Amino acid sequence: MAPRTSIYIDGFNLYFGALRNTPNRWLDLSKMCQRLLPGNQITRINYYTALVKPRQNDPQQPARQQLYLRALKTLPNVEIHLGHYLSHNVFMAKVNPPPNTVEVIKTEEKGSDVNLASHVIADGFTNQYDVAVIISNDSDLREPIKIVSQTIKKPIGLVNPQVNGHPSKELRQYATFFKQLRASTLPACQFAPDLTDATGSFHKPPSW
Repeated sequence: MAPRTSIYIDGFNLYFGALRNTPNRWLDLSKMCQRLLPGNQITRINYYTALVKPRQNDPQQPARQQLYLRALKTLPNVEIHLGHYLSHNVFMAKVNPPPNTVEVIKTEEKGSDVNLASHVIADGFTNQYDVAVIISNDSDLREPIKIVSQTIKKPIGLVNPQVNGHPSKELRQYATFFKQLRASTLPACQFAPDLTDATGSFHKPPSW
C-alpha cells in the first residue's frame, strides 16, 4: 500500500523561494504535492503562513492573500495554520558610508516555524503518518527533522522550495530523502481561474 504521507509547508519559504513575482502564485498545493510524490497517499497537507497587512505601495496585498487562502480551503486535505507578523522600527548600519545608521521598519513572521516543528513531531509520536515531508529550506527546522528520523524513527523527506537556491546542508544531513522543487513543476499545478465554495464564486487575483 502507498504510505500515508503528511506534508508540512513553510508558506513564507515557498512564496519567496518559488512564487514571488511569477505567474504561478495561484498554486494548487494538492496538485503540487501529488506531482512531487506520485507514489504516496497524501492524507494531509499542513500550510503555515501569517496574515499580511496592507502596505503603502501595495494596499491590496491582504485581499489577494485572502483570496488564495479561500482557494486553499476548497481542498479537502489542506489545513491552514496561521502565525502572525510583527513590525517594529530598528536602527541598522548602512553599508556606505559607514558607520552611519538608518531607521527601518523590520517585519518578522512569528509562530510558523514553531507550529510546523511542533506538529511534525506530535504527529509522528501519535502515528498520524507513515512518511512526513517538509517543504522548506529553513535551517531552524534541523532539530525536528532529526527527532522524527532518529527518535521517532519514521522516514522524513525534505523538499527545497528555493528553485534558484542551494538546499540547506543542516537539513539534508538528517532527512531520509531529498527532492528539489523545480520551476517547471509550478505552471502545471495551478488552480482554475474561477472557483466556487460554500459562499459563492471567486476569481484569481487579476495581477496574478
